[in-house]
Amino acid sequence: MSLVELIAQADERGLAASGLACLDRCVPLLGGDDEALRPLWASLADGSEWAGSLEKARGALGSAESGEDEAALLARRMLEAAPADRTAEAVRAWADACSVASLRIHRLLDPATDGTSSADALEAGRAGGTEDVSPLVAAELRRQVAVLELLAEHGTNGLRGALDVSVEGRRVLRAVVSRRARGRR
Repeated sequence: MSLVELIAQADERGLAASGLACLDRCVPLLGGDDEALRPLWASLADGSEWAGSLEKARGALGSAESGEDEAALLARRMLEAAPADRTAEAVRAWADACSVASLRIHRLLDPATDGTSSADALEAGRAGGTEDVSPLVAAELRRQVAVLELLAEHGTNGLRGALDVSVEGRRVLRAVVSRRARGRR
């Protein structure tokens, strides 16, 4: 099943986890530590209040800094756009926007490309065709699908696996960002 279909069929918790996982993988761009979004993951797991956890996460990750590049700005917008009201309608739009933003970020940072592959290739990838996407983007597509499948198959019990997928993706992106920074010196 394609990423677009999985997002269309996901329930409120799966959508929130999908958006949160995309944001979590991009935390290295925001200068945050690996625990910055933990309160939101906990909120999904125990059903506690989402809005308060969201404010804690925003506080931990700070606000936009001058000079942030396009990838960091996209990640910042994901955080800022997170809905305080965790309804299916609100998180569906956010999860879809996070999916696109995260793929754009991975496209921009992929060392195997010049960061200019088309938006059409990203949309084709979300629809299931990965032949025209770069390796980093293809891996991000697989992670997004895995998160949604874990939540669809296992409900709340799939959150741990979704977090594991996100942590692995965060490590990959942190390495890409680190290599990129070394190359600019």
